[in-house]
Amino acid sequence: MGVEKMEWTFLDFWIVTAGILASLSCALLGNFLVLKRMSMMGDAISHSVLPGLAIAFFLTSSKASFTMFLGAAVLGVVTSILTQWIHKHGHVDQGASMGVVFTILFAIGLVLIVQTADSVGLDPGCVLYGAVEYIVLDMIAFVGFEVPRAVVVLSFVFLLNSCFVLLFFKELRITTFDTQYATSLGFNSDFMHYALMGLIALTVVAAFESVGSIIVIAMLIVPAATAYLLTDRLSLMIFLSMFFGISSAVLGHFSAIYFPPFFGFSDTNTSGMMATLSGLIFFLVVIISPRYGLFSSLLNKIITRFRVVQEDVLSIIYRSKEENGFGATKEHIVLHFIHRPLWLSITMKFLEFKKKINRQGNVYGLTAIGDSESIALMRSHRLWESYLSTEIQAPYSHFHDTADRLEHIRDEDIQKTLGLEVQDSGFDPSGKKIPPESKN
Repeated sequence: MGVEKMEWTFLDFWIVTAGILASLSCALLGNFLVLKRMSMMGDAISHSVLPGLAIAFFLTSSKASFTMFLGAAVLGVVTSILTQWIHKHGHVDQGASMGVVFTILFAIGLVLIVQTADSVGLDPGCVLYGAVEYIVLDMIAFVGFEVPRAVVVLSFVFLLNSCFVLLFFKELRITTFDTQYATSLGFNSDFMHYALMGLIALTVVAAFESVGSIIVIAMLIVPAATAYLLTDRLSLMIFLSMFFGISSAVLGHFSAIYFPPFFGFSDTNTSGMMATLSGLIFFLVVIISPRYGLFSSLLNKIITRFRVVQEDVLSIIYRSKEENGFGATKEHIVLHFIHRPLWLSITMKFLEFKKKINRQGNVYGLTAIGDSESIALMRSHRLWESYLSTEIQAPYSHFHDTADRLEHIRDEDIQKTLGLEVQDSGFDPSGKKIPPESKN
């Protein structure tokens, strides 16, 4: 039994091929939905095609593929038009208009499908979850070979979507990020929007039969959202989303074959596993993404916190040096240190290692490197105090703590702007000297 489970047959090849083509077709257009903040539109269209199927069955009493395809495609385009119309003329938020349209159409579709299922042999579960495992039951002759009809349809859809993105890439990019700017340049933003929505409806319907209504949402959005976490370049985002789509299809089918026996199941739904794997890849990227990932965000917070702690220690020693002329004792630093004690011990050792402070007995002083950095900090602090004093017109004590936090913002342009705003007189509101700007 275990050997049978491990065999990779020609059936598996067609299943993976259909999954890859569906993923690629969805991912290509899904990028623009994610960037336009219209991810719910894929959800809306994929759900609202259900009444199109049911109506087609009612009108023709036939399960012919073209009839189903046409009915679902028409309802998909209608969903897009209704959503845009409600958003523009009903003064309703984009997300709310999508929610109104797709929930109503989806509910109507479910009612009609339940009524239709008995008379036409339609399985509601298949509508929702797909039946990619059975695509080989519907083979057609294509260029001399017997090929599953779903693979042929998805191939044409992928080719159509690829041509659309390649031919209108510039227009799509401009209208996606700034419709008003695109209109001012002479591009027809409405045409591009409805063309995109029409192709999404077509893609959803084409993928509908093999992967199902619910699963197609994941294929349309998740790979694009995953790619968005890794890059800010549209072209690279498209290629990455396609790569993640392929990976989800291959790994999803592989998981559907190999993993269920480990949990006591004989098998599982391949489409569901493809969507599950796309979700797992997304969460993995959420964790490890170099710019937006949880790990990198946590690391950046720790690095920033450590830099702030170092600068606070240097400021304490500098202020003490201003008062007594030599530095600060350990007790003085502990008294004015506002962070956790563990940070202080680590920071003092690190500053000594970096040769920014030195120690003579119980007194800590600044080296040339540390003194230079402390002067820049004090200049920033006192410029912020002067600026806040000018803008707020409040006593010095009201903004001293705020300046303690803002002093760590030492961007060169900001410092120059502050100097101009306060007309650098050389002294802060408390009468302390503002260190001159560094010549380095």
